[in-house]
Amino acid sequence: MNPLARLPELGQSVYVDEIRRSWLEDGTLERFVSEDAVRGVTSNPAIFEKSIAQTADYQSAIAALAAAGHTVDEIYETLVVEDIARAADVFRPQFDASDGRYGWVSLEVSPKLAHDTDGTVEEARRLFAKVDRPNVFIKVPGTAAGVPAIAQLIELGIPVNVTLLFGLGRYIEVHQAYMEALKRRVDAGKDANVASVASFFLSRIDVAIDPQLDAIAAAGGAEANDANALKGRIAVDNAKVAYADYLERIATPEWQALTAQGARPQRLLWASTGTKNPDYVDTMYVEPLIGPDTVNTMPVGTLEAYRDHGEPADRITAGLSDARERLAKLAALGIDLDAVTAQLEAEGVDKFVTPFESLMETLQKAVAEAR
Repeated sequence: MNPLARLPELGQSVYVDEIRRSWLEDGTLERFVSEDAVRGVTSNPAIFEKSIAQTADYQSAIAALAAAGHTVDEIYETLVVEDIARAADVFRPQFDASDGRYGWVSLEVSPKLAHDTDGTVEEARRLFAKVDRPNVFIKVPGTAAGVPAIAQLIELGIPVNVTLLFGLGRYIEVHQAYMEALKRRVDAGKDANVASVASFFLSRIDVAIDPQLDAIAAAGGAEANDANALKGRIAVDNAKVAYADYLERIATPEWQALTAQGARPQRLLWASTGTKNPDYVDTMYVEPLIGPDTVNTMPVGTLEAYRDHGEPADRITAGLSDARERLAKLAALGIDLDAVTAQLEAEGVDKFVTPFESLMETLQKAVAEAR
């Protein structure tokens, strides 16, 4: 059997971390569903920049909207909302058949709002209403300003994909905000069934830490062997510890009380799962993190690699003590994981702002040419 299609049996949902208009036209997205058991789609500003600005899929639509007098912002939003709505329709049968557990499509607020709580809430509400599909997550960065926005949106009943999570500390804040928002809904006589996922980014952690380990190893001495042994391990270890924390949280009386009111766990979603280092196995951010109540959103290259040579097994809780030991060794080497993840969060926002601005410039040129 296709290894991808076996992952749901182990409790893991596969999302594809990309969207293209051509997929909606030629049946590619439907094939991902029927052949690979894909259960959702994630998008972000970088993905839409690649799809809209670097393919011919949207040229005629952009020209028509520009000729009709639409602004750059209106053109962007129209294109994105159309794609997300159509993708959500592809997954709607899954969503309905699973009572809302599967079949989600994610749309992100503007990355320029990452440090603006009120602006994030306003745009999230508007986008969710405009797409008008129940199986759409609004993606909100898990920044300091994003956490209260997430709580407000959940309280309003808007499903949220919390993105750009790197560190355990921020995840704990996000999960607590989620629970408190659900409690407020219950206290107000509303249901507690508002879906959410928490997206941990993986490969960027190893990309940031490996060079520091290389430097320690190159210096020689007693620490060299430990540094070499930790290379390419920290992102997965960090994720395993986060999952252990998740299991502890959903076992608490506080969470169980919400479960009795219809709440569902805020599942962990593994993001940034494409391997950046060519020396590493191309499924290294999939195989160790398979297990119940998880999601893995894969770029197309990783999806194809796993289809070809994946080896599904429930491994998410395996080696937890070893993972904790390696994280302790990382600290002993003088590498502060909390500082690294805080820096990655800040850089992550910038990495979405840059392609977003590039896309807007592309659209501005199209508008100028049409007029």
